[in-house]
Amino acid sequence: MIPKVHDMGTDTRGLVAYLYGPGKAEEHIDPHLVAAWDRLAPDPGRDPEATYGDLQRLLDQPVIALPESARPAEHVWHLSVRAAPEDPILTDEQWADIARRMVAATGIAPEGDDAACRWAAVRHADDHIHIIATVVRHDGRQARIRQDGARSQAEARKIEVDYGLRRLNTGDGTAAKRPTSAERHKANRQGKERTPREELRETVRRAAAGVASEQEFFDRLAAAGLLVRQRVAPSGDLLGYKVALPDDRNEDQEPIYYSGSTLAPDLSLPRIRERWAGNGSGPSPEAAADRSSGLARVNPSTARRQATTAVWQAVLVVDQSDDGQIAAQLAAAGEVLDALAKTSAAHTRRELRDAAWAFERASRSHIRAERGHDRGLRQAARDLVYGGPALGRGEDGATTAMLIDMVFFLVTAAAHWHGKKEHAQQAAAARQAAEHLRAAYQAAAPMYLSVMHQRGRRLSQPLQRKQAAYLRQAVPELAEQVLTEQGWYALAATLADVEHAGHDPAALLAEAAERRELDTADSISDVLVWRLRRMADLPADPSAMPEHTATAPAAARGAAQDPTHRTDRPAKSR
Repeated sequence: MIPKVHDMGTDTRGLVAYLYGPGKAEEHIDPHLVAAWDRLAPDPGRDPEATYGDLQRLLDQPVIALPESARPAEHVWHLSVRAAPEDPILTDEQWADIARRMVAATGIAPEGDDAACRWAAVRHADDHIHIIATVVRHDGRQARIRQDGARSQAEARKIEVDYGLRRLNTGDGTAAKRPTSAERHKANRQGKERTPREELRETVRRAAAGVASEQEFFDRLAAAGLLVRQRVAPSGDLLGYKVALPDDRNEDQEPIYYSGSTLAPDLSLPRIRERWAGNGSGPSPEAAADRSSGLARVNPSTARRQATTAVWQAVLVVDQSDDGQIAAQLAAAGEVLDALAKTSAAHTRRELRDAAWAFERASRSHIRAERGHDRGLRQAARDLVYGGPALGRGEDGATTAMLIDMVFFLVTAAAHWHGKKEHAQQAAAARQAAEHLRAAYQAAAPMYLSVMHQRGRRLSQPLQRKQAAYLRQAVPELAEQVLTEQGWYALAATLADVEHAGHDPAALLAEAAERRELDTADSISDVLVWRLRRMADLPADPSAMPEHTATAPAAARGAAQDPTHRTDRPAKSR
């Protein structure tokens, strides 16, 4: 149940006419009254003798009764109440009850108050009603409607329980503005998946990912094909901007522009400026790009590997730092997801796009981000953008799987943090993003893990025993579980690669396991594989590594081998 208090107005008849009219896109069906302050109130929708003027005059009567100097400047109050898409269709009687509860909760017509305001609830669609009221009471006083938005939300949570509807999380005022009914109907008529408002929000967010200046930001908007208008003060200072899709036009064939702040609270020009202000953000030497030619200077797989390291550092910040620094990391994490979705290969693109779309809600809260602490993630987002699209195979594809795996842990950490702070909507959004990342990982990783799995099975028996001994030495509490996982052989092959590269496998494995809990992992083996390959600077694509099938030299074996341990454990599916 989604209530929304609209801006106060002055034109009672105009709003009545809209509620009973066809709508902006013929979306209003059978407009009629379901409840009102008086059961005899006229209903222009069902009574052919009633007019819009009849209902308007009765609603306005307490206002007109006041001396003109005492009348409020804006006296028309408007609340819409919408059911969730999966909720059952409610009857008129049920919507009437909901309307009475809403006007009582918000202060328009408290229960048992005979001098309350006049109001009417109009239904012109299956899934919602509109409530119009005038805020002058019968006794001449104005209604006490402070915090009406919060009170309508609180009542909606109770209504959801009482009617068995989908229980939504309480909003905190930091969400992006929802598309209007007219915008949704227009998108449906045109066969589009998203409304122009939503399409613009995603495009602008991607343009802002890792951006380091206003000029770069506007260059990216233009390159994305958007129409852009800048709002300039008489002094020449840039105050804001608006964007439009070239094919989204009004009845006069003029582009429909949206300001950044109406797309999302953090997409206004002042909020975008905060991203780079004072943090020294700029292109890394590898990511420096010639904008005139559009040539990138960083390899996509290198950008992904560097981003994996930056994301890992952010996970540690979320675990250990104060709230302002954490909020900055989560805001920048949204930029990394936007950049990753923008540059992803076809087989992961949809899930990464959906993950970025969901996490957008988790990147904002009322906790003020301490900008500057997010430099690593913002640089990572920038490098991903200037690295350009990655191939879905070879080192590009493998480093993508590695990065997705690490971003999953950052997003999961975000869900935990928001949950502790009682940020219900943000926590739910982060969990939703994690599910999309899980699906993207499952699309990206299997081909590389399968190769590592086969390499691990081909290890000689002494080498298999040796890797199992390293595992038991490094993580004794996890060893038996890992040895039963299907991914164990991939981990064994990676441990052999780690040793071949000159590292201490047991020490590096212990460090990889200690750095953060593994409870959220589907496969502990998979997580440890990617962490080890990143920490040891190994190619993410195992085909670039030599096979290790022979018995290791005696000097390297030493006490690490334990012939009493079993070499193979039965694998189980994840």
